[in-house]
Amino acid sequence: MEVKDLVFNLLKESSEPLKGGEIAEKLSIDKKDVDKAIKELKKEEKICSPKRCFYSAN
Repeated sequence: MEVKDLVFNLLKESSEPLKGGEIAEKLSIDKKDVDKAIKELKKEEKICSPKRCFYSAN
């Protein structure tokens, strides 16, 4: 499974918005990879940022 899919699934299951660092910690992957996945997911409009540096699934 791609990092992007892991990030999206975690955000879908989360009841509250998460920071990039929290996502990386929960998935045990590098924050740079998470940031890259977040950027792609935002471009695809699958996630949004309800407040600065926090992300949630649409």
